[in-house]
Amino acid sequence: MNPVVGLDVAKGESQVQAFLDKKKPYKRSFKVAHTIEGLESLHQYLREIENVTGIRPPVVLESTGHYHTPVVQYFEERGYLLIIVNPLISYRAKSSSLRKVKTDLIDARHLCELYYKEDLEPYKKRGIQLLNLRNLSRQHANITGIYVQTKLQFQAVLDQVFPEYRGVFGDLYSVVSLLTLLEFPTSEDISAVDEETVANRINELCPSRSRKWANTQAEKLMAASARNPFQRTLYQSHILSLEMYIKMLLEYQKHLSKFEEEINALAKEIEEYKIIQSIPGIGEKIATTIISEIGEIDRFNHPKKLVAFAGIDPSIFESGKFKGSVKTKRGSGRLRHALYMAVRCAIRDCRKKKTTDEIIPRNKRLREFYDKKREEGKPFKVAVIACANKLLQWIYALLQNNSTFQDLT
Repeated sequence: MNPVVGLDVAKGESQVQAFLDKKKPYKRSFKVAHTIEGLESLHQYLREIENVTGIRPPVVLESTGHYHTPVVQYFEERGYLLIIVNPLISYRAKSSSLRKVKTDLIDARHLCELYYKEDLEPYKKRGIQLLNLRNLSRQHANITGIYVQTKLQFQAVLDQVFPEYRGVFGDLYSVVSLLTLLEFPTSEDISAVDEETVANRINELCPSRSRKWANTQAEKLMAASARNPFQRTLYQSHILSLEMYIKMLLEYQKHLSKFEEEINALAKEIEEYKIIQSIPGIGEKIATTIISEIGEIDRFNHPKKLVAFAGIDPSIFESGKFKGSVKTKRGSGRLRHALYMAVRCAIRDCRKKKTTDEIIPRNKRLREFYDKKREEGKPFKVAVIACANKLLQWIYALLQNNSTFQDLT
């Protein structure tokens, strides 16, 4: 016998279906909750199948974001073989059926049938370091997105209160700039004090800078206040909103700084981090994203599988004489974006100021490949995707061989 258990995982529960052998389902399908009691009852069910067949059944389930993690952790600790299927593979298997009715029961059954049809690979646990790095980098990206949105909302309010404040400080979002604006948000607040008071306050907010610098900034602020078209603030709601957004921006900066410290400290302990950074064009942030999204390289036994995981294996829809455009919207979006940025950095001229007409890219080998694709008549995006494909194959080879990148001399 060749038993298997299929789990259609959803939020907080899973639909269970077992097969004793190919085309031999065992009992009726049922649901279990992702609680200790629910997982223990599922464990008893697996033991029951093991008693009937004499073989411990593997568990097949789809990768469903974070919903499957409690199931994976519970049964991995108990020594069960876990097979986590890419949703694209299971969708392809389900779509081959003429019946298009979507139920959890049918999905759990399809996962069992897929086990007998496909040569599925067992789940390989990512190292704790890589998993922590992935979680930290994803949270950093999420908070960065919220931070950017808050910036836009802050700018919209600032334009209605004190638009001339832009340019007073070199960086509008520096701590001293935000704290100064929090102290003097309107022209009325600034006109109520003299320039020396403003300079003293700026000096207190940024003691690392000289008194001369504080005096210069105070002079700029007084001049900006005089130019401000809103000498009186009619809407108190704008002042309240401005204060709220400033405090939010300062908090987000603290959180992002903390995440960056943790990410950098953790990444430096991982050998793959240094290997990937040996490729010209890949900096600290891009390297962190790439290694955290790939995880353990031995999960992929061929570079094409890694390319497919990233979703940069281009597919073209063709029907008769019709030929569509290239599509690559599959796989890990974060990994795709990191590779795209790495390619853009790698093929760019590395000189800040060009003194000759000679193009000296950061990554000569990749730029040579890019130029070849462009000479073949490939559009820019197609050439970049080809470069990302090539780059990922290099990354695969370097990680497998534990070696560093050698560019053209």
